[in-house]
Amino acid sequence: MPALTRIMLDVLKPHHPNALDLAMAIAGLAKDYRVSLRVTAVDEKTESAELTVEAAAIEFETLREAITAMGATIHSIDAVEVAGDGGRSED
Repeated sequence: MPALTRIMLDVLKPHHPNALDLAMAIAGLAKDYRVSLRVTAVDEKTESAELTVEAAAIEFETLREAITAMGATIHSIDAVEVAGDGGRSED
């Protein structure tokens, strides 16, 4: 089965948690998650951010739930990388 190995999200988040806390929480979801978060805009109550997660296999629903639990929302999926299974069959 193909695996999601990299995803870039446009995220809208409140000022709290801050960017570091959000990135650390997401990195803590799996042992090999590598997270990059860049704040792209700030207004009175929110921040827009570009969030990139890389790993051998990213569980998107778990990622989405963690982002939502911290008060943020996903505006869009801006880029993805998926690795195939090399044509192997699990029959």
